Amino acid sequence: MKKTADVHLLLIEDDDVDAMDIQRGFRKARIANPIIRAIDGQQAKELLTTGQVPAPFLIMMDIKMPRMDGHEFLRWLRDDPTYQDSIVFVLTTSHNDRDINKCYKHNIAGYFIKSETGKGFLDVVNLLDGFWRIVQFPFPKATSDPEEVPS
Repeated sequence: MKKTADVHLLLIEDDDVDAMDIQRGFRKARIANPIIRAIDGQQAKELLTTGQVPAPFLIMMDIKMPRMDGHEFLRWLRDDPTYQDSIVFVLTTSHNDRDINKCYKHNIAGYFIKSETGKGFLDVVNLLDGFWRIVQFPFPKATSDPEEVPS
């Protein structure tokens, strides 16, 4: 069983101002959970595969990023047996229906448009705070308890 404070946020955001606003929103809401930032999908993939993002974790990501964009990262994440069950929220500027549908086809938990999330992303921060207080998180398969018997 996880404690709320144990949940890490992997923030995949190439825009420094947006990343700082999200971090500031967490501080304002007095949420002390660790935030690990990647500037694109490639760096996030490297952080995950080298064990630098401890489980349990939640991913919040942008779509439009250099090197590996959000769609490519989601495709990799869902194809990797270790990380395919990860909880992902998208926070982006894109209103494009194709982007929205493509993300939901990769089983994201929610799609937020930056301009509609409240001052300093506070609405999203508050939603995440409530979310990880009540949701049970999947653990990457490599770190699952081998003693656990499926019910």
